[in-house]
Amino acid sequence: MRNFFITLTLCLTACTLAAEGQWWKGNLHTHTLWSDGDDYPEVIAKWYKDNGYHFLSLTDHNRLQVGERWIDVMKSKGGPPALAKYREGWGGWVETRERGGRQEVRLKTLAEFRKRLEAPGKFLLLQGEEITDRYKNAPVHLNAYNLAELIVPRGGNSVYEVMQRNVDAVLAQRKKTGRLILPHLNHPNFGWGVTAEELMRVKGEKYFEVYNGHPAVRNRGDKTHASTERMWDIILTRRLAELKLGVMYGLATDDAHNYHGMAANRSNPGRGWVMVRAPKLEAHALMAAMESGDFYSSTGVMLKDVSRGPRELSLTITAEPGVQYTTQFIGTRKGYDATHQPYTLPTGAKLRVTHKYSKDIGQVLATAKGSRAVYRLKGDEIYVRAQVTSTKAKSNPLYPMEKETAWVQPLVPKTKK
Repeated sequence: MRNFFITLTLCLTACTLAAEGQWWKGNLHTHTLWSDGDDYPEVIAKWYKDNGYHFLSLTDHNRLQVGERWIDVMKSKGGPPALAKYREGWGGWVETRERGGRQEVRLKTLAEFRKRLEAPGKFLLLQGEEITDRYKNAPVHLNAYNLAELIVPRGGNSVYEVMQRNVDAVLAQRKKTGRLILPHLNHPNFGWGVTAEELMRVKGEKYFEVYNGHPAVRNRGDKTHASTERMWDIILTRRLAELKLGVMYGLATDDAHNYHGMAANRSNPGRGWVMVRAPKLEAHALMAAMESGDFYSSTGVMLKDVSRGPRELSLTITAEPGVQYTTQFIGTRKGYDATHQPYTLPTGAKLRVTHKYSKDIGQVLATAKGSRAVYRLKGDEIYVRAQVTSTKAKSNPLYPMEKETAWVQPLVPKTKK
């Protein structure tokens, strides 16, 4: 009888864990030789698999890894050194040919290399694309993953319209196929392409990159351009309180292009990722968890648990010996100063940059030290999000003195009807 109860307890525990889900580590922005990366897609995917990632989306510019494609070795970004490493690791799998006195390599398709790399419950590849568009001189890039088909950039007559038309195209494919396909807006400060006022108006968009590991994307902004974190608070406040368009979640991604040599001025893998809590390592389960906000973003800090309950936001950090952690709970309260002003030139001309807003927006509501942090709602919060910063230096940092960080998705209190 005792053994029966032990077995029953173990089964109930396993069922509870399965229902609650476990954390899966993934990167949702990666480039290969199919577009402007400098390595072969299966080599890149294996790097992520070997380095503890559970899922990956290869998001080449306006391309899926489908069909027959040969590249000229000498003209490719990786060149002969990348081919030598490819041959060393993959042997007879590598296909080459001579054409017009030039050596070419056939790029393998996702359908081919996923058979060699995917493993149930261990590693999953999601078909993805970086829908690469622009309005005049403003780059507008949108990632989509768990795709069934390529999405051709839709264009538009403004930055906002380009974003909206491309999001609509993603959501149309989602409706047509029945797949949970998610779009996210990439690196808004790349080329100063997207302002908070433009992004906040996009319907059907719930995700943007609060951290991107490419050295050219300007996550931290400058004197006249808001940082991506400041943009997040502005967008959340106005979408929730004024525009009634719902929450916006923040992602950390690599945007990796360079796989030969690690340096701050190179777009390397391993800088930013998402941790998604889902019952299974399956595309539908991962996408459903992300839709509900059951994930956090990180550059190194790992969390044991995150709870976004009706009256509190709490988290528990997987603490490392000798490392200190500071959690800031950030949000905006009802009755905030909603005025905002554009930046202007001495001539009076308005700059197309995110406006200046009151300090009421995105203020630090509370701070906690240690491996456990809890924020209990006072009742007047529009949203509350958490940011955990450690004293541990980030490996292969993007910025000088960069520390490992995690971003917890916002808790939006339910309004009483």
